[in-house]
Amino acid sequence: MTELGGYNDRIARVDLSSGDVNYEGINDEDAKKYIGARGLGVKYVFDQGPEVDPMGPDNLLAMMTGPLTGTQTVMSGRIAVVTKSPLTGTVTDSHHGGWSGARLKWSGVDGLLFKGKAENPVYAVVEDGDVTLHDASHLWGKGVHDTIDELEGEVDGSLGKNLSVMAIGPGGENGVKYACIVNEDDRASGRGGTGAVMGSKNLKAVVVKSGTRMPKPADPETFKKGYQQAMQLIRESEVTGPNEGGLSVYGTNVLMNVGEELDGLPTKNGKYTSTSSMHDAEGVDIDAERISGENVRENILVDEPTCHSCPVACKKEVEVSVMHKGEEMNVRTESYEYETAYALGPNAGHTERDEIAVMLDRCNDMGVDTIEMGNMMAMAMEMSEQGKLDSLSEQLDWGDTERMIDLITEVANRDGDLADALAEGANGLSERFDAYDNSLAVKGQTIPAYDPRCMKGMGIGYATSNRGACHLRGYTPSAELLGIPEKVDPHEWRGKGELVALFQDMHAISDSFDICKFNAFAEGIEEYVLQYNGMTGLDVTEDELLETGDRIYTLERYYNNLAGFDGADDSLPGRFIPGDEAIPGQGASEGQLCELDEMKEEYYARRQWVDGVVPDERLEELGIDIGPGTGVSRGDSSAPADD
Repeated sequence: MTELGGYNDRIARVDLSSGDVNYEGINDEDAKKYIGARGLGVKYVFDQGPEVDPMGPDNLLAMMTGPLTGTQTVMSGRIAVVTKSPLTGTVTDSHHGGWSGARLKWSGVDGLLFKGKAENPVYAVVEDGDVTLHDASHLWGKGVHDTIDELEGEVDGSLGKNLSVMAIGPGGENGVKYACIVNEDDRASGRGGTGAVMGSKNLKAVVVKSGTRMPKPADPETFKKGYQQAMQLIRESEVTGPNEGGLSVYGTNVLMNVGEELDGLPTKNGKYTSTSSMHDAEGVDIDAERISGENVRENILVDEPTCHSCPVACKKEVEVSVMHKGEEMNVRTESYEYETAYALGPNAGHTERDEIAVMLDRCNDMGVDTIEMGNMMAMAMEMSEQGKLDSLSEQLDWGDTERMIDLITEVANRDGDLADALAEGANGLSERFDAYDNSLAVKGQTIPAYDPRCMKGMGIGYATSNRGACHLRGYTPSAELLGIPEKVDPHEWRGKGELVALFQDMHAISDSFDICKFNAFAEGIEEYVLQYNGMTGLDVTEDELLETGDRIYTLERYYNNLAGFDGADDSLPGRFIPGDEAIPGQGASEGQLCELDEMKEEYYARRQWVDGVVPDERLEELGIDIGPGTGVSRGDSSAPADD
């Protein structure tokens, strides 16, 4: 039990196999060591054991809030979904915004721990601190949007104020390795296959009826000081403030033109570092400006909704009309983001703005990750070009947007041999067709929209991310592109190992609070400490909080070690690093490759790891204890099993 402020001290353990729901408090020591949301979720998943089958009933699916979730803290509307990933085999955490996290906290529950598998499809309802299970057979097979519409009618309350729904689509039901969980605001826990885990448990949706239990600070004066400092910094920032060129105006897609100008936008499955480089080499009519935040705002923007307690309003809702197979398709969807536009656009060899919006909406409704879906189609396009998919009934051509739109639905339903192959993710496709040199994956998860030949920090960040290639574990473009907290040369590898480790620790903290990472463009550790101490009543120092971030990141790495991962898995696709498969950067990144080995040496020294493995001494220094159910001893961490 914990008496710290910011917690309801109520965790619901739901055994879907038996239908039993039990409630427990939060261990006070765990709350202090791992905070909440991501950190505490990883601890629960770790205690369940790293050797579980990701798609088996013993895998734990944790939906967690943190002590700052649903409070007045700026950008505090997020929720973490933590589990063992079917895509990578690592521990993964995937977050989404909107109002789900805040409403779960207000309902009187800090987290939901789902285990087992229901005999028939069910959905869960959370209300007044209690969880009940209901038949969802009539919802199975439906898309996310229809599922939410039907549940709105079945459960009292109204979307927009009192009710949140987190649901899976056919992608999760059919075990697509990168299926995701989507809420009523089209916000997705997108990466790592959390939706596939949910589907494997026959859990169609989680409905949260909001209560009125907004946490109150244990130390109001300290919290107020931190909140006021944070709000002032966010409003004054060129990135998060209400200025003419930041996130509030263009959303995350403000980076499209920036990445293009620096030749840091992976294009045509990463063969090129920008659309202009592809155009110059192949003469293809492709231009990143057509899908930029500026272009979107001028031509198809219709609304700018926001998440709980957020003054930034980065979400850009769009409306388009597209002719598809002779019929007009009218789509309104959110949010037209940089990562989505990259993966479904330039990386697949085109820049058709409106068609990307249709694909985004289709991905959300089918419940599949937009980044992984776009990158998998790009991988298939390159393999088709090289004749590697000749054994299948069809091929996929570069930039074939009409086929891409339909293929999303087919992948979600595993309808056809190409769709079924793509549903297995990059590792599955590589193994089946000996196509490892076509994969842009790290630990099975493909890269987002930052080319590691241009941004070397992102290269070591992808390689050492505990959940596979990811920009959100340690966002070095903040420094490499935007100069926050200070400008560093994106082409310089020296110092990037230490920079990434610091960013990873900071993001582990914010993910465990759980607050949006955009706050990091303005706030720093001082504001984090003030708000955390003010809410909980603790008195941690800046160094102690940074050590907590280190502890969370190291626990994740230790989990992965026990699951069979070591430094050999901290890799990058061959085209990005020196070697036989290397494709040097073009344009402003001309000749650049990512010096991964040098950065890994620097990074491991900073982490005090040995070739990617956490030694016993480091576990002891950070106070990481073995939880029940792992069936391992500390000594096993120095000799992980074969991957």
